[in-house]
Amino acid sequence: MNHRTSIMSRMFILMGLLLLLPFAILVQIFRVNIVEGDGLRELWSSQAIEDIAIPAQRGNIYDANGSLLATNSAVYKIAVDPYAPGTTREDLTRVSSILSKHTGKAASYYRNKIRNATNGSRYIVLEKSISVQAYEDIRSLNSNGVILEEEYRRNYNFGTLSAHILGYVNHNMDGRMGLEAKYNRHLKGEDGVQQVRRDRSNRIFAYVGAPRQKPRQGLSLHTTIDSYIQAIVEEELENGIKSTGAGKGTAIVMEPSTGAIKAMANYPTFNPNAPGSSDTENRRNYAISDMFEPGSTFKIVTAIAAVEQNAVTFDEIFETPDNGRTQINGQWMRDHDPLGDLTFKQAIAKSSNIATSEIAMRLDPKNYYQYARNMGFGTPTNIDLNNEVGGRLQRPYEWSGVTLPWMAIGYEVQATALQITQAYAAFANDGKMMKPFVVSHLTDEFGAIKQKNSPTLVRRIADEETINKLMPVFEEVVSDSGTAEWAAVDGLRIAGKTGTAQKFIDGRYSPNYRASFAGFFPVEDPKYVILVLLDEPKTSFYGGFTAGAVFREISARIAGLDDSIRGHSSNRGEYTASEFNYLPNLTGYPAASAERMLKSMDIRYKSIGSGSHIIGQSPEPSQKVDGNSTVELQLGKLQDGDVPDGFVKIPDVRDMNMRKAASIIRGLGLEINMIGSGTIYNQFPLAGEMMRKGRTVTVRGKAQSMQNVTLAEGRK
Repeated sequence: MNHRTSIMSRMFILMGLLLLLPFAILVQIFRVNIVEGDGLRELWSSQAIEDIAIPAQRGNIYDANGSLLATNSAVYKIAVDPYAPGTTREDLTRVSSILSKHTGKAASYYRNKIRNATNGSRYIVLEKSISVQAYEDIRSLNSNGVILEEEYRRNYNFGTLSAHILGYVNHNMDGRMGLEAKYNRHLKGEDGVQQVRRDRSNRIFAYVGAPRQKPRQGLSLHTTIDSYIQAIVEEELENGIKSTGAGKGTAIVMEPSTGAIKAMANYPTFNPNAPGSSDTENRRNYAISDMFEPGSTFKIVTAIAAVEQNAVTFDEIFETPDNGRTQINGQWMRDHDPLGDLTFKQAIAKSSNIATSEIAMRLDPKNYYQYARNMGFGTPTNIDLNNEVGGRLQRPYEWSGVTLPWMAIGYEVQATALQITQAYAAFANDGKMMKPFVVSHLTDEFGAIKQKNSPTLVRRIADEETINKLMPVFEEVVSDSGTAEWAAVDGLRIAGKTGTAQKFIDGRYSPNYRASFAGFFPVEDPKYVILVLLDEPKTSFYGGFTAGAVFREISARIAGLDDSIRGHSSNRGEYTASEFNYLPNLTGYPAASAERMLKSMDIRYKSIGSGSHIIGQSPEPSQKVDGNSTVELQLGKLQDGDVPDGFVKIPDVRDMNMRKAASIIRGLGLEINMIGSGTIYNQFPLAGEMMRKGRTVTVRGKAQSMQNVTLAEGRK
């Protein structure tokens, strides 16, 4: 009995507990919904709302002519989920067919990709980049099994063009080099913020009245780079490196009056659209990040310091040893050849190390150091590009007994290619040194200028009188009696200096050299300063022969683009006696073209013999002539083989219409750049000159007046 009572008691207790459980649940529901409902709902709402970023668009980069160098492009990726609700085999077949139509790949390629995917895979990438039209066509299917993703990538429209200036971005669209890195904060902009709600399935959706902050789009950069000049420099630098067997090279074009960089190139180069495909070494901007001993281009410092300090006279004679070498404080100083007795002008033009070091040793070391420092050596130029180094210029208390004479010829000092360019630009600009810069201004998404980089005067490196005295000295370098004969361009006055320097490797000077040439033109009104530097050329280590030849090709082509260089007269592009003091090389020209050229220079001439072309001339090319001179032209017929393989002679297309000229020029394997319209009145190169196939001939045209057209028609 007692046992039965005990069991019943336990059952009643258990039933009571079971009856209390639903009551407790009802009480909890009442508490959650009625008593604390408002507070809990507010807490849930705050936890389900979050902020997501609205990406800002990275700013564009333009060249000086408004051409788009770098921009953003949308990239569409397509993937499929075969197990998405409502997805049928027919849907996947249609997707494959549409992709096939746009990509040219077989539809079976995509079907096999889906079929061979890992079992159960719900994200099968079919293409990482499809066209906008393909994106729209696939999106119109409205299939749950299609996954379309849109992202933005940086696109460099001209591939390798200006690669070292522009730099590149990483996967987060952050600049890693060049302008992309230097102006990253301005280009990147500022992301906006959008408040969204996340549901219990972790899906995000917008809701009415959600706070939203618009992104601040990145600013666009407008550079000083001229894409035409940049392309010329890159092409000629590459050709020069390949023809000389050099390991690498650098070339810079700068506007001396402002400091604007018009071109900056290095070779080997890389494609910023795929920077990872190139070696890290090729992505470095040698022009500002590499230091080297400049060799004889540094003699400009010695020349300026000596003239300003009255340490030399222009009629002084320097006696150099017959064997071309002498000892200075126990070390041998050598000239490239025995040069004999030299005037100061000849010492620079022929690049005599012995004479130059003798001149430098007349100067106070502190004064010499200050001149080098004033010309920008040993300190960064502060150009608006990252990773610039400042070079190395020892202070006088660090000097040994041979530092001054060796520094005078460009040793025991380290400089960058840009520092040398800046120094020669200051010389060309009447002694006024300008700060180099690449970006002229920044604009917002509406085109309003937000920041402007104006030309900045750094300092004066020398009196204008000193520059005027030295200008003929450095012009003499680019003559048949100087070391830079190969840098000369017929009819164009050029001044500059060659450089040849042994490389200092592992504590000693090696048998390898760097060859360089720094020059500017036209001398009467310098518009461009160009530096060419070649590392370890194999054909010759002399800067005049290797780097000078590259300078010549670049200069000639730039002169053809710039109408102001070729003269301001009505016969635009013709040579005038007031501008050019040297007789051009007329050999190989058609007789009519040579005669027209001499007439435009007001130089008398007479023809000897018969034939269609000039096969000889007297005086020789580069001789000074004036209006009283008479040039003898030897006429004859060109022999087979006068045109080297891969070259063509430029035809005379003046007085032709653009269409006919284009047909003739392209028929010879050349490209044509047409400026203006109508009848051609000027061309560059001139008729009869040699040009490598694939290069560009520039022609300028102007429409004829109705009167001239009528007269022309009447003559027919």
